[in-house]
Amino acid sequence: MNAQAALSGGAIHACCAAPLKVDIEVVAETGSTNADLLARLDLMDGPTLLIAERQSAGRGRAGRSWLSAPGASLTFSLAWKFHGPLHNLLGLPLAVGVALAESMGELGLPVTLKWPNDVQRDGAKLAGILIETRSIQNADGNRDQTCWAVIGIGINLLLPDALEARIDRPAACAPWLAQMDPNRLMAALLTHLTSVLTQFDAAGFAAFHRRWNALHAHHGQHVLIIDRGQVVHEGCCSGVDQLGRLLLDTAGTRLEIVSGDVSLRVK
Repeated sequence: MNAQAALSGGAIHACCAAPLKVDIEVVAETGSTNADLLARLDLMDGPTLLIAERQSAGRGRAGRSWLSAPGASLTFSLAWKFHGPLHNLLGLPLAVGVALAESMGELGLPVTLKWPNDVQRDGAKLAGILIETRSIQNADGNRDQTCWAVIGIGINLLLPDALEARIDRPAACAPWLAQMDPNRLMAALLTHLTSVLTQFDAAGFAAFHRRWNALHAHHGQHVLIIDRGQVVHEGCCSGVDQLGRLLLDTAGTRLEIVSGDVSLRVK
């Protein structure tokens, strides 16, 4: 990351084209930005962005670790309150992927999306998304019709040899983004994210499924769907539907795959 500029909440707000109602915090190091925000949800009044220059216990999907290195990664979490129950958040990871991919494209870095929540460059993982949710309870103990989502994002800006050796799958990086003022980069990403989250809250994933399909990395490819190390389905990818389910064409049948903890692999 650009060594000439330091990340700060004030500088990020100053780089935004329009004012954003998001509290921004930057810390030098923490275990997990997702865990930190989840622990503080009861104290939050509105959207909060937490950026860590280094995470020592970053988390990915299905219990995996997210590996990063100081100066080589951009790792942050955004806590956002949605006006609806938890089941309304189906498809949210895909909508967040759209926000990241479109903002990176505008910054001169074309990327694609791998279902359900990876951003890819040249067929390798550039960024990952982990979303953790929590219902909100009223004072009487009943569930309110609102909920929190903590959206964790990790982006490989550079890929030092020592970091690459620790990653057990193909990984990509974005030196072009690493050369930017990190506050301008974060402002661009945050602006897209807040716009997408606001739209998602109002209309759900149906507002994004065409945009996601336009960025689909594996459209028309034969893929395997893997659950706990076992192949459970295979077929041809046909994009996603308005709920964010993967459409998989098998022998005479179209399956609708819900993400859960399953993963996709090109055959």
